[in-house]
Amino acid sequence: MNHKNHNQHNHSSEEGAGKMDHKNHSSGAAGNHQDHHQRMVAEYKKRFWISLALTAPILILSPMIQKFLGLAEVISFTGDIYVLFILATFIFFYGGWPFLKGFINEVKTKSPGMMTLISVAISTAYIYSSAVVFGLEGKLFFWELVTLIDVMLLGHWIEMKSIMGASKALEALAKLVPGEAHMIMSGGMVHEIPTEKLKPGDKVLVKPGEKVPVDGEIYEGQTSVNESMLTGESKPVNKKAKDIVIGGSINGEGSIKVIVQKTGDDSFLSQVIKLVKEAQESKSKTQDLANRAALWLTILGLSAGAITLFIWLFFTEKDFVFAIERMVTVMVITCPHALGLAVPLVVAVSTSLAARNGFLIRNRTAFEKARKIQAIIFDKTGTLTKGEFGVTETIELDGKTEREELLKLAASVEAHSEHPIAQGIVKSSKEKDEVSDFKAIPGKGARGIVNNREIKVVSPGFLKENNIDLKNDEITKLHNQGKTVVFVLSENKLLGAIALADIVRPESIKAIEALKKMNIKSIMLTGDNKQVAKWVSEELKIDEYFAEVLPGGKSQKIKEIQARGLTVAMTGDGVNDAPALAQADIGIAIGAGTDVAIETADIILVKSNPQDVVALIKLAQATYNKMIQNLVWATGYNAFAIPIAAGVLFKWGILLNPALGALFMSLSTVIVAINARFLKIEKSKANPRTKKL
Repeated sequence: MNHKNHNQHNHSSEEGAGKMDHKNHSSGAAGNHQDHHQRMVAEYKKRFWISLALTAPILILSPMIQKFLGLAEVISFTGDIYVLFILATFIFFYGGWPFLKGFINEVKTKSPGMMTLISVAISTAYIYSSAVVFGLEGKLFFWELVTLIDVMLLGHWIEMKSIMGASKALEALAKLVPGEAHMIMSGGMVHEIPTEKLKPGDKVLVKPGEKVPVDGEIYEGQTSVNESMLTGESKPVNKKAKDIVIGGSINGEGSIKVIVQKTGDDSFLSQVIKLVKEAQESKSKTQDLANRAALWLTILGLSAGAITLFIWLFFTEKDFVFAIERMVTVMVITCPHALGLAVPLVVAVSTSLAARNGFLIRNRTAFEKARKIQAIIFDKTGTLTKGEFGVTETIELDGKTEREELLKLAASVEAHSEHPIAQGIVKSSKEKDEVSDFKAIPGKGARGIVNNREIKVVSPGFLKENNIDLKNDEITKLHNQGKTVVFVLSENKLLGAIALADIVRPESIKAIEALKKMNIKSIMLTGDNKQVAKWVSEELKIDEYFAEVLPGGKSQKIKEIQARGLTVAMTGDGVNDAPALAQADIGIAIGAGTDVAIETADIILVKSNPQDVVALIKLAQATYNKMIQNLVWATGYNAFAIPIAAGVLFKWGILLNPALGALFMSLSTVIVAINARFLKIEKSKANPRTKKL
């Protein structure tokens, strides 16, 4: 029984159920899907309560119950058996309709499953009892029939609520985008328009506390934005002009003006919803195993029911009524309900959980394989590092100027330069002084007047050109590590030196530590020179590194590592690492930002956090464990319960009636659903100290 059919069966009380159109991934489509599930829950709830209300008079009128309570002479009246028949007939067709319709669907698709078992069980009980009403010798099964339907409706009602709960995160995403936006017109006036009417190039105003309506770039204003529902980042993110904001995120304390970049299906939020839905619908090997097991369990249930009937009729002294009751109980308790849900519910929960934490799963099979990762290859720049310069050391050369003062003087001059090295110095200094007469020294640095002194920040080439001699072992060491070193001069006299390098993400250190504990080999791949690669690998304690690798050669390195017999994951930025991502067993794009449509990656990590790779692997392992737990429970339960339902413990006084069998079957379904909901993402609680290279 496949998952698609399972959905159809569950939704059989409503026309067109299970045929949801997944082409439209807009918030409206997601909302319709949520409404559909709510209608289904309401439908099962209504059928259950009406059937339960009519069950009371059926129990009172049933001869077996009357005899048990000693009320046969008090309650019975002429024609009571026909009243019992009419009430039972209503419950059979009204309460049992979802199962009967599901049986028809299974026959049409040639995929017998739980609806077949339930329908055969209730139909057998109904037809046999009806025949008794109209003259056949035997006992009535009406009370067992209606209580069985009641329990099955209750089980489906609870199941549908569980399925809704598993997809709440996805549906919540669809509701994030506000219905209206403040559009800034050409004259500066602000008009309220429906969000769906916005197009790229339009300008919108986002007031404090409002949701950002679209993906765009801030062109005026400064604020902090809560992106937790989209990226999993709990802390508000500071935003200023030229920064990107994501539709659905919540604006903080400041007003901002935004130029629209992406709308509709192109927006980050729409692509997240699309990816999550595709992942939930995609098949995995474990799910295929569950589907095959459910099919065989259905065949086993029908066969076991027939064999049970045959044995009790021809090899014991029990009558036909007893044999029929055993057969019905066997088929009910064999229903592969729990087995059919064992994997899909875990898939739904894990995919929604991943989306809430900034993991977008495009390929379920690759995600499942992530639990087996033996080696992870990291791209250096932009993945393990931030891809921007930062100060790592300051060195006194005149024996007088303190390091903080040296950095302040350099930052004061460089504040007027847009060069990446200059900006790295500026960001690293807390204080700056006023500068006058600033001038760039082409190819060599910059100069300016700070506190009535001429301060220059220059390259080693400037020192050489001006015959400024410098021999310092510490600076030689920094050069050998591949770092960029600039010099600070006052009135052409050396004050000190500042070393800069690409800043390592503080999370990278913890990520590598965690991988070592998991016995996963960490490997760095970079186009940078060997000195830089060696230094980075030593600081991070990476197991192995490859330097000076051109983009075209990265996929070849992946092949070399795979040739060692290792299951390999590649983690990169998803653009220039595309061939390597495609070659790896699991391709993980990290730091994708708002551009989530990376076709070569199996899994996309929205945040630029290497620790998310560790969390992803742990989620994959936890997801697989939950699947196996559910499969073991579902199949083990049936293996244990079928013989009891067939009556092997009858001589010891242990016997299950159909309603009790249905109760146990529904209980197993609820246990599987609850177990799936306990799936969690394990994250490191450590707060790594900031470390730079």
